Amino acid sequence: CTWHDIVEHGFYEALEPPSEGEEDMVDLAFGLTLTSLLGCQITVTEDIDGLVLRVPTGSRNVLLG
Repeated sequence: CTWHDIVEHGFYEALEPPSEGEEDMVDLAFGLTLTSLLGCQITVTEDIDGLVLRVPTGSRNVLLG
């Protein structure tokens, strides 16, 4: 999977829903949550001013400190 971000619940609903292709990629992610999205697919708008994202603690190949 490419890098994914975990979107805080209050903001997740304000974002465009993921495409089927994005969902397929995110399904392979380490540390997957119900609000995981590919960060590169988030369209930045004024509606999500203050967006809070968390980065997973690792990946399939690397654990982050």
